[in-house]
Amino acid sequence: MIRQRPREQLKLGAFFHPTGHHVASWLDETAQIDAGTNFRHYVELARTAERGGFDLMFLADAVAVRDGQPEALRRWPQYMAYFEPLTLLSAIAAVTEHLGLVATATTSYNEPYNVARKFASLDLISGGRAGWNVVTSSNESEAFNFGREAHFEHGARYDRAVEFADVVRGLWDSWDEDAFIRDRSIQMYYDPAKLHELNHKGKHFTVKGPLNVARSPQGQPVIFQAGSSEVGRELAARTAEAVFTPQHVLTEAQDFYADLKGRMGKFGRRSEHLKVMPGLNPVVGRTLAEARDKHAHLQSLIHPDVGIEVLSYSLGKFDLRGYDLDGPLPDAVAQQNTNAGQTSFKQILGWARDEKLTIRQLYQRFAGARGQRTVVGTASMIVDEMQAWFDGYGVDGFLIQPATLPGGLNDFVDLVIPELQDRGLFRTEYQGQTLRDNLGLPKPLSRHHAR
Repeated sequence: MIRQRPREQLKLGAFFHPTGHHVASWLDETAQIDAGTNFRHYVELARTAERGGFDLMFLADAVAVRDGQPEALRRWPQYMAYFEPLTLLSAIAAVTEHLGLVATATTSYNEPYNVARKFASLDLISGGRAGWNVVTSSNESEAFNFGREAHFEHGARYDRAVEFADVVRGLWDSWDEDAFIRDRSIQMYYDPAKLHELNHKGKHFTVKGPLNVARSPQGQPVIFQAGSSEVGRELAARTAEAVFTPQHVLTEAQDFYADLKGRMGKFGRRSEHLKVMPGLNPVVGRTLAEARDKHAHLQSLIHPDVGIEVLSYSLGKFDLRGYDLDGPLPDAVAQQNTNAGQTSFKQILGWARDEKLTIRQLYQRFAGARGQRTVVGTASMIVDEMQAWFDGYGVDGFLIQPATLPGGLNDFVDLVIPELQDRGLFRTEYQGQTLRDNLGLPKPLSRHHAR
């Protein structure tokens, strides 16, 4: 196959749900059943990802125990109890050398100063490998843990997120790179002229600063963002340096890619300074039959209670119990005014409308891959798909989401990575020291640089 982007290579992230990306992964005998609280499990995953040359590992987060129907939740334990991601990634930094370390921190239920301080510290600890995935919470239960009686409305939480990200980035510019002199002979530890107060006063936040953490080795941690709604795209074009997005059809991915990069100019940004990395759930086999058997086995483990719960949650908690699983999605779902995440909501409605999928078929597709695209096949078949999307300017890379862990990650590293390297689509060794270096992103100048 002729390379259409011969001077470029794919960027790869590894998304680690505790036992794997498939909603029933914990039931598979190859999965690490106590993964959520097993530190050695994450060390093994990080080292395997680094062996494969991945740019980064990514951890999602929420600041509430998932609520829902107890009969479903007892069969779906993956996000009931698990490590706080920044604490975990700080430990992972000590046992890796190249792998980027990216975690979610919500703008809905955090303060900018705390987020700026934590990620700047992780960047220093790791030698410049930190990244922040900027999200707005979709879990309404989080509100009740932070003194609120209701969740922020969808548009309002994005408005807050824009200001939140601006404040964090301003705080990351508190210190010039050469601010710390540390000279005993003249008794000068730092140059006061190279310390900058932020003095931000906005609609949502008032933050004086400065940050009490030195400037990051990569200037600032890399900004990631997920979401494909209109307000999400604007936030990404304005702020993000990499975007995680669910995409299932190449033509739609190409439209998203062109639209998102086309918005960047109005914010004074160059299109190559943002990497589009859709989620990809590969189920790899040495033969097509083996891959299909793996996937069919996992699909057979989805209990209807869990399938309905996952689907209902993404449909604004619309209660699907009592409806015929082999019948259509109720019309009332589309008519409700939901405050849930809009990307998954619209995606499910589109499948139901365009493909006439039943409730059972919808939850098997959505729950099985958590709304992301699944590709089942041999290493060569999976790389064919990845190359077509890359050469067709639908992606700059992928966020790989192994169905089971550690097995699915081992399969990808041992089978798919060599095929990518043989085609020149992926690196054979790390070329840079920081996450920015490996992603091909520029080191940002401080806003105080001109002074």
